[in-house]
Amino acid sequence: MAKIELIMPKMGESIMEATILGWLKQPGDAVEMDEPILEIATDKVDSEVPSPVDGVIQEIFFEVDDVVEVGKVIAIISTEAIAESTVSDNKPTPEAVKDNAAEPVVSVTESNDSSDSIVDISTADSDRFYSPLVRSIAQKEGISITELETISGSGNNDRVTKDDIMTYINDRQNVVEAPVKVVKPQIEVKKVAAPKVQQVKPAVSYGSDVEIIQMDRMRKLIAAHMVRSVQTAPHVTSFVEADVTNIVNWRNANKKAFQERYGEKITFTPIFVEAVTKGIQDFPLINVSVDGDTIIRKKNINIGVATALPSGNLIVPVVKNADHYNLAGLAKQLNNLISLARTNKLKPADVQDGTFTLTNVGTFGNLSGTPIINQPQVAILSVGAIIKKPAVVETKYGDVIAIRQMMMMSLSYDHRVVDGFLGGSFLRRVADYLEEFDVNQDF
Repeated sequence: MAKIELIMPKMGESIMEATILGWLKQPGDAVEMDEPILEIATDKVDSEVPSPVDGVIQEIFFEVDDVVEVGKVIAIISTEAIAESTVSDNKPTPEAVKDNAAEPVVSVTESNDSSDSIVDISTADSDRFYSPLVRSIAQKEGISITELETISGSGNNDRVTKDDIMTYINDRQNVVEAPVKVVKPQIEVKKVAAPKVQQVKPAVSYGSDVEIIQMDRMRKLIAAHMVRSVQTAPHVTSFVEADVTNIVNWRNANKKAFQERYGEKITFTPIFVEAVTKGIQDFPLINVSVDGDTIIRKKNINIGVATALPSGNLIVPVVKNADHYNLAGLAKQLNNLISLARTNKLKPADVQDGTFTLTNVGTFGNLSGTPIINQPQVAILSVGAIIKKPAVVETKYGDVIAIRQMMMMSLSYDHRVVDGFLGGSFLRRVADYLEEFDVNQDF
């Protein structure tokens, strides 16, 4: 019997850990491939972790509410199938049979040595997500993570599906029949860690005139994410005030006809997203992330929109390839994502791979704000409440004072890679696109 390690999966580019919400299986329970074993949660979305193989849960290493880093072993699954496939050609010596006091643990390590080996399919260091089924097929077929990265995916976000990897395997076998390599099971010697000393916090007396409120799981994760962002990026914020009278007038005149034609409400948000997308196309270095001393420019424009939840928490669903949609398409995408967010039906893919974030503090009547960057992005745009104000308007007859619909906008950006010229120019360009909105345009 062999043992398979169940690894905490990577749920997104910026996700480094997840919280265990509950175990659906316990030690001794039988599981089938792709059957959910436990529920986990990140600061973005809840998800289930399925079994990569058929087998029996032998041991679990973490309890409910434990926060576990990506790539750590969270459970051991015993499986006869893997044991047979990995050791069927190895004839054990009588001594080995006699001394079989401990069950062998299949050590999954990658090696360029021509000696017997088995391929490492751990994807903890990969920015690409692979389903347990795909990882299991890759392990059985001797496909390394490096080779797996080269397979084109037809799934959502270029994800490799079962059909993709099976097509790749068939094509590879048609070219050359690779010899099957066998691995000798290695005995894993586990070291028993010394018991941890319990750190007792001093009791704090709050008095009788206070209410103690424990943070829920999502609020704890959001808090940690925000602190990490401030510690990572030196934040700078620039401000502009935009005249959005044309947008307000156009929406008031067309919102009823828009809903009749498309079956979607038209809010200001898709108009803001459209302007941000145009601004990124003009200033692509605002659409980057930082890895050490390397700047990674993202070719896709994926706009995250901060959405308040009924619980009071916040989530950021992402419109992928926002530059591919017209105004009606953006409205449909945003309305769908926001509806899923508020009913807790978002999938992990819906909150991953954002390259820029928009937050609307005007929804709460605020004039402006200085938002914290959503790592690993380098900028976040905040739009405030639209307020009627007297403003100077240039006309062919001279300057006049008129009542206009004005809105404050602020851009927080990572000063490691975005200086005042780039950040300020981008913010001004987005404001220009809003002010130049064509009131005669069709939708």
